[in-house]
Amino acid sequence: MKFVNDLKRYWDYTRQSAKAELKSEVASSYLNWLWWILDPLLFMMVYTFIAQVVFSSREQFFPIFVFIGLTMWSFFNKIVIGSVKIVRSNSAIVSKVYVPKYILVVQKMLVNGFKMAISFILVFVLMLIFRVPITWNILYIIPIVLILLVITFGVSNLMLHFGVFVEDLRNVMTVVLKLMFYMSGIFYSITNRVPAPYNEWMMQLNPMAFLLTSARGCMLYNQAPSVKLLLFWGAFGLFVSFVSVKILYKYENSYVKVI
Repeated sequence: MKFVNDLKRYWDYTRQSAKAELKSEVASSYLNWLWWILDPLLFMMVYTFIAQVVFSSREQFFPIFVFIGLTMWSFFNKIVIGSVKIVRSNSAIVSKVYVPKYILVVQKMLVNGFKMAISFILVFVLMLIFRVPITWNILYIIPIVLILLVITFGVSNLMLHFGVFVEDLRNVMTVVLKLMFYMSGIFYSITNRVPAPYNEWMMQLNPMAFLLTSARGCMLYNQAPSVKLLLFWGAFGLFVSFVSVKILYKYENSYVKVI
């Protein structure tokens, strides 16, 4: 399969490029790599204050609740919005050397995936501090994260393709993702705060709402996610990824002409 062969062929480039970007991000910072820890922690503190003090939220383990939501949303949001202009941002490479365009997305996924891994380590530390009961349901986080990766990859590839031809797509996606942010339950519980049947509709129509709720349920509240929805969103992610890769292979030669 061409996709697998190209991924193997360009893996060293992808890995080294991601490593270089991570180093460049903190090269001029006094706190260096500590920002990868402080950034999500500070956002967690802000949202915890707003929700618990201003809006009087009484969600159990709320700081961790918010932290999990911010961690997964940040990964999805940064890659999707960044993919819109990713070809133009890498025009120096794209115009001179052939690289399968989805490799640019994979590189960004490695960068932000590394940051997400650090955040999840902090989640486990916070779980120990808050004495969260740990059960076998926590293993569901593995398929949940895998589905997040697949959906992010597929959607980002589509944004890469259409972003080459539609100048205003980034502005549109900024609004769409902001709406999606508030409808994904980052700092509130969809199951507890949104009345039925609207909470079920949100989980069935918004993959991030389902993944965030499922991740919190299995990690914090000993709840198994809906296997039916796991399979559905997993199949959705694979389908979108397959279609998007086919589109990129078909039109990638025209990208250089447009940019």
